[in-house]
Amino acid sequence: MTAELVRGQNHPLSQVRLEIRISAGKPVVATAVLGDESGRIHGVEWVAHPGVPTLPGLEVSRQAAADHRLAVDLDAMPTAVHRVGVVLALPTGVGGPAGFGSVAAPFVAVTGLDGAEIATFTLTGLDTESAVVALELYRRQGAWKVRAVGQGYAGGLAELLTDQGLPQAHRLASEINEAVVRGLARSVPAPPRTPEGDRSRQTAASALGPEQSGSPYGSPNTPGQGTHGAQGISGSPEPAQSASAAGGPIDYSHPRRQNTAPPPPPPTAPPAQPGEPARPVAGDATGWSMEERLYNQVWGMFEDLARSTAAYRSAVDFADTRMEKELDQVLSDPRSRIGGQGDAAREAAQAKHSLLVDQAREALDRDLGQLGAEADVVEPALPAAYARWDNPVWHAYRVPMEMPMALRLGDLHVPESEPLRIPMLVRLPLERGLWIDSGRTGSSDGLFADSHDMRRLAMESAVAHTARLLAVHPVGEFTVHVLDPAGSGARELSPLVRSGVLAAPPAAGAAGVAAVLGQLTERVDLVQMAVRGGVADSLPPGFDTAQQLLVVNDFPHGFDDRAVTQLRYLADEGPAVGVHLMMVADREDAAGYGPLLDPLWRGLLRLTPVADDHLADPWVGHAWTYEPALAPVGSQVLQQVLAQVAAARTNYS
Repeated sequence: MTAELVRGQNHPLSQVRLEIRISAGKPVVATAVLGDESGRIHGVEWVAHPGVPTLPGLEVSRQAAADHRLAVDLDAMPTAVHRVGVVLALPTGVGGPAGFGSVAAPFVAVTGLDGAEIATFTLTGLDTESAVVALELYRRQGAWKVRAVGQGYAGGLAELLTDQGLPQAHRLASEINEAVVRGLARSVPAPPRTPEGDRSRQTAASALGPEQSGSPYGSPNTPGQGTHGAQGISGSPEPAQSASAAGGPIDYSHPRRQNTAPPPPPPTAPPAQPGEPARPVAGDATGWSMEERLYNQVWGMFEDLARSTAAYRSAVDFADTRMEKELDQVLSDPRSRIGGQGDAAREAAQAKHSLLVDQAREALDRDLGQLGAEADVVEPALPAAYARWDNPVWHAYRVPMEMPMALRLGDLHVPESEPLRIPMLVRLPLERGLWIDSGRTGSSDGLFADSHDMRRLAMESAVAHTARLLAVHPVGEFTVHVLDPAGSGARELSPLVRSGVLAAPPAAGAAGVAAVLGQLTERVDLVQMAVRGGVADSLPPGFDTAQQLLVVNDFPHGFDDRAVTQLRYLADEGPAVGVHLMMVADREDAAGYGPLLDPLWRGLLRLTPVADDHLADPWVGHAWTYEPALAPVGSQVLQQVLAQVAAARTNYS
């Protein structure tokens, strides 16, 4: 049950991995401050803000936005940290409101990883304050609790941080505001919104019903996927406030009064006729935005298919076991092995088996029919990041203003549901590198493809994944490097090269491999030192702060021992500081290194360029068949999307 807190009230936390959701109606800056037992901040390295969004066990948004998600892992907090304060501030110098009294009351919710709300707090009674400590998580006698604070400061972030005991408060406040202003300056205009195509995040209500709680999507096939804050300006519409529009005061007298417009309710289907199943509707899952609702709906479809298939297989196994037992009983009696009595017993056992299997199949077909009908309405409604390349949404593609929650890497299905495909979504930013396996697979498709064809298909798959990653990131927020030592992937890489979306032409030869790996390794070292030392502003001038992707073709060709060590380092340490790896390789080609590279392969998410049932699901014991997300043969959608990405980069520059 959700605890609706009032100022000063606390509530115990039964989970250590949390998500803090913030909805303010206007763009605000969300930061988090770490404190010791007395609440004192030891230094600037104890503050997570848009300039330094990640600290151990903590991640905040990189820009000012109307809606935020903050990820918290209390077990990963340093032992010296006893308090985590969530701070909201109005950005200065951008023409926004000067105090929280002139905007809708911010709403804050603490949720678990399943999306269920643990505690909520509506910050009422604010006036000229431009910065406020919304709530704090604190440790008391080894247990964590959440307290609603709501303490505002008219002097803004500088006054708030000074009150928290930080000597460099004014300097840090200026750095935070500069980072926010830079983020706003780098944003590109949003595409025109239409009522049926609006994917913007909506403002949350101060008192949400249970039907509005969401659950983050983390596929069992991609373990370790955590939750991450939404970044960038949401572009949310203004909440409806008739009193404010008329110039009168807004009444915030009671914390349970609805002060902001709630997220639009999920669409509902027309009522079904008696005896008919409910008609599916796209976006009828829980969530705070259409994107999140569709994400949760896809995950729900995945779970439903997994459960239905597991139930069918269990029923068939039971029928097989029962028939074997009955036949054993018949055969164990010498009198029943001859004559009509034995034949009748065997026929009866087989009839029972057929009846049980038919009943199980009937139930499975019914579930598959409902899931198929749901997929028919969900697939056309998916945003670009979740959609297949043949979805018409790509024809209306515009470079986004913020990174989506997740990315589609392909489709999943099981043999019992051959026509039904479930999108395979992974959370962004990527927490694991990708390995496009160019070796032989166990699928029937792979049996008829020679090694040359498999390498070609693997590179085409890698280019499609790379293009999608470029397309779903805001302009200037994603940089791609390519290693093609022998130049064997030149033909497949031509869409990326011709469009000009690569940071540089594909690096060739051992010298090119060494140069790119050295550059990215140095980047990881610099960012790690800056984050750990709390001096992110000391990075070299012109340092590219965008996420980095390294695409490696034909590994280990062109790699010496030093290059292999650097590659392993990037795979292990890179994702935490925004350096990601995509390898196109056959594991057998690297067999000469022995077990040295085993941790590298295990740390990557293996994908295949053809359909293959290699993704193990420990939840229900299935092996899911994966099919890559490729552009239709002869389609120009890939080139058109890359051209728009390149044009947006030119305008941005």
